[in-house]
Amino acid sequence: MQAYVVEEVGGGFRKVDLSRPALKANQVLVRIQTSGVNPLDAKIRAGKAAHAKQPLPAVLGLDMAGVVEEVAAGVTAFRPGDEVYGMVGGVGGLQGTLAEFIAADADLLAHKPKNLSMREAAALPLITITAWEGLVDRAKVHAGQAVLIHAGAGGVGHIAIQIARAYGAKVFATVSPGKRSLVEDLGAIPIDYRSSSVEEYVAANTEGKGFDIVYDTVGGATLDASFLAAKRYTGHVVSCLGWGSHLLAPLSFRGATYSGVFTLYSLISGESRAHQGKILADAGALAEAGGLKPMLSDQRFSIAEIGAAHALVESGVAGKVVVEL
Repeated sequence: MQAYVVEEVGGGFRKVDLSRPALKANQVLVRIQTSGVNPLDAKIRAGKAAHAKQPLPAVLGLDMAGVVEEVAAGVTAFRPGDEVYGMVGGVGGLQGTLAEFIAADADLLAHKPKNLSMREAAALPLITITAWEGLVDRAKVHAGQAVLIHAGAGGVGHIAIQIARAYGAKVFATVSPGKRSLVEDLGAIPIDYRSSSVEEYVAANTEGKGFDIVYDTVGGATLDASFLAAKRYTGHVVSCLGWGSHLLAPLSFRGATYSGVFTLYSLISGESRAHQGKILADAGALAEAGGLKPMLSDQRFSIAEIGAAHALVESGVAGKVVVEL
């Protein structure tokens, strides 16, 4: 099969011929049609993601959508010809998705939502699992809550808005003025974090009580601000980028709680993979009901344009970038 390998930090993508993967127990051979490009993929390539444990040279790419070619003995959830999607490789020493085929753990896969294209489906896995683990698994989002999503126009952020709304929450999102309409179109109330202090937007939107759930998708000072925005006693702060050193006093003085999300853990450790597959199955049902859809970049990329796709992601473009194989 053809695959694209990055051989050194910051290196380009070299087309190589590799043996088609042989299936092991509980694996599914997928012919990849589309490969999502995440900021994490660019960080791995740049040598800035030690937590991903992906030594180079390697085939990069976490997310994909494709068609089942073959299944290992005992796999019953999928059969040849099924359209599937998932976050299946690219970290922890696993082959990534910039290749013709991948032998994926069946637990990590779900059937592709019927109303989404392959391109749309490949954009979803990492960001959807990250948003879902934070809101649903950790914070137990439910109807009637006030939920604040930081960076609502971002990859995780725009999916988190849709999930929180699907669970009946009233959703607010911090966003720059130029991207205000993006979060409004998703049904969230925009907050201009540049012109309002935390105290000001908490007072204006929650009568000073604070938000039931605050999801930080930025890290750093934004996580510190999240501690100040949580509701007293019952507030819950979630972060998928809580990797720095932070003072917990503002959160403790509110009697609020905090949870961290590390989406890659299942891929790297092999634990709880079936749960991530279940998330994608549930998210697929939500998508088919019209409640979940990724924002895609206007630009399309062929397999010969992987470098350009990575460059666009590194530029901070709005919308998900996908390579079409």
